[in-house]
Amino acid sequence: MVNASTSAGLIGVVLLARHGDRSSTVYQDPATYNSTQGYLTALGAQQEYELGQFLRSTYLNPGSPSYIQGISTDVVDVDQLYVRADAGGGDVILDSAYALLQGLYPPTPNSAITLASGQVVAPPLGGYQYVPVESLEFWQAPSLTSWMECEYFQLHLGRLNTGVVFKDLTTAAAPFLQAVTPYLNGLNNSFLNMWNIYDYINVQYTHNKTFYENFPKTLLEQARYFANQHEQNAFTDSVINGIGQIAIRTLWPEMLWSLGNMTKPSNKVKIALTEVDYKPLISLFNVTNATVSNPNISGIADYASVVALELSQDSQGQYNVAMKFKNGTDDKQLHTLKFWGSDSVSLDKLVTNIAWSTINSTVNWCFSCNQTVLRGCSVFNYSNDPFLNPTAATGY
Repeated sequence: MVNASTSAGLIGVVLLARHGDRSSTVYQDPATYNSTQGYLTALGAQQEYELGQFLRSTYLNPGSPSYIQGISTDVVDVDQLYVRADAGGGDVILDSAYALLQGLYPPTPNSAITLASGQVVAPPLGGYQYVPVESLEFWQAPSLTSWMECEYFQLHLGRLNTGVVFKDLTTAAAPFLQAVTPYLNGLNNSFLNMWNIYDYINVQYTHNKTFYENFPKTLLEQARYFANQHEQNAFTDSVINGIGQIAIRTLWPEMLWSLGNMTKPSNKVKIALTEVDYKPLISLFNVTNATVSNPNISGIADYASVVALELSQDSQGQYNVAMKFKNGTDDKQLHTLKFWGSDSVSLDKLVTNIAWSTINSTVNWCFSCNQTVLRGCSVFNYSNDPFLNPTAATGY
């Protein structure tokens, strides 16, 4: 256990936030998990906006025990925020980031500027504050969608699909799948298609009035249960560097770098936010053993959920990290999760435990996924790779 005595407030926080409600069902190929995004709905925008308001009251309120020292609380200082989001397909994730930021830094007349002529100019919409977001397209880098086009991840899925765990779950889910078939509009009712079944039901139950009035709620609860079981197995593994954990392994480098950078006197960034899908959260909780002490967080996090890695410094000068989780809009507080059985760990221990398992570049992703053509992998020279070419004397 680390020393729990900390100085007042936080040094900074790294956030992983799930996107809000989206329109239309998004089909994920059960064999590859390739998919495209949907579009953010008004409900989803409101969920993300409320999440931003919650984060504002938690980290930007000087009266909060989690107040971030030195952060601008009214007019945003864009140098204090680093925000990135997956921009593929319908942009539900990118638009969720913008909606969250509207709640985090709402419009204020104080954002007005005075020109050299003395004229005062306020931004539109009552002083709307524009926070830069780094958008990452699917074709630019695999870090935010690292499971897609990953051949070893597809092998992982293949083993699951034919293994004993999924065979047992298929048997357990059979009565539910039979009962739900008339409502699926021709969708494949195999357990292997469980994510798509749940997603279709959830979207229809939220946005289709006729479906909402006729679909038994008990079936919705069962759909979520079996989808949780399916996804928990798909995005975890038995070892920390297993391919089933790839959704978080490509996010860790940026997260660890942000935490480390926050300890430097020259650093300006106080909040590092990455807007993501549900998959990295499943892998994160498994890698850190958070689900051992809190099994209820297994499976699919609700829309507008957030994980916070809070950085503080104790009275001996040691930097410590605590992990907290808020599961969607209905959850009204951040809950402390266990890091390998502890409420917090030193930053050094976190780096030691995690850094060796990360995938920190496109070429490392290509190697980790056995991909030599797609997602930028074709530019690398694999003739020097001692694994793909055993006669080679050197690696990259």
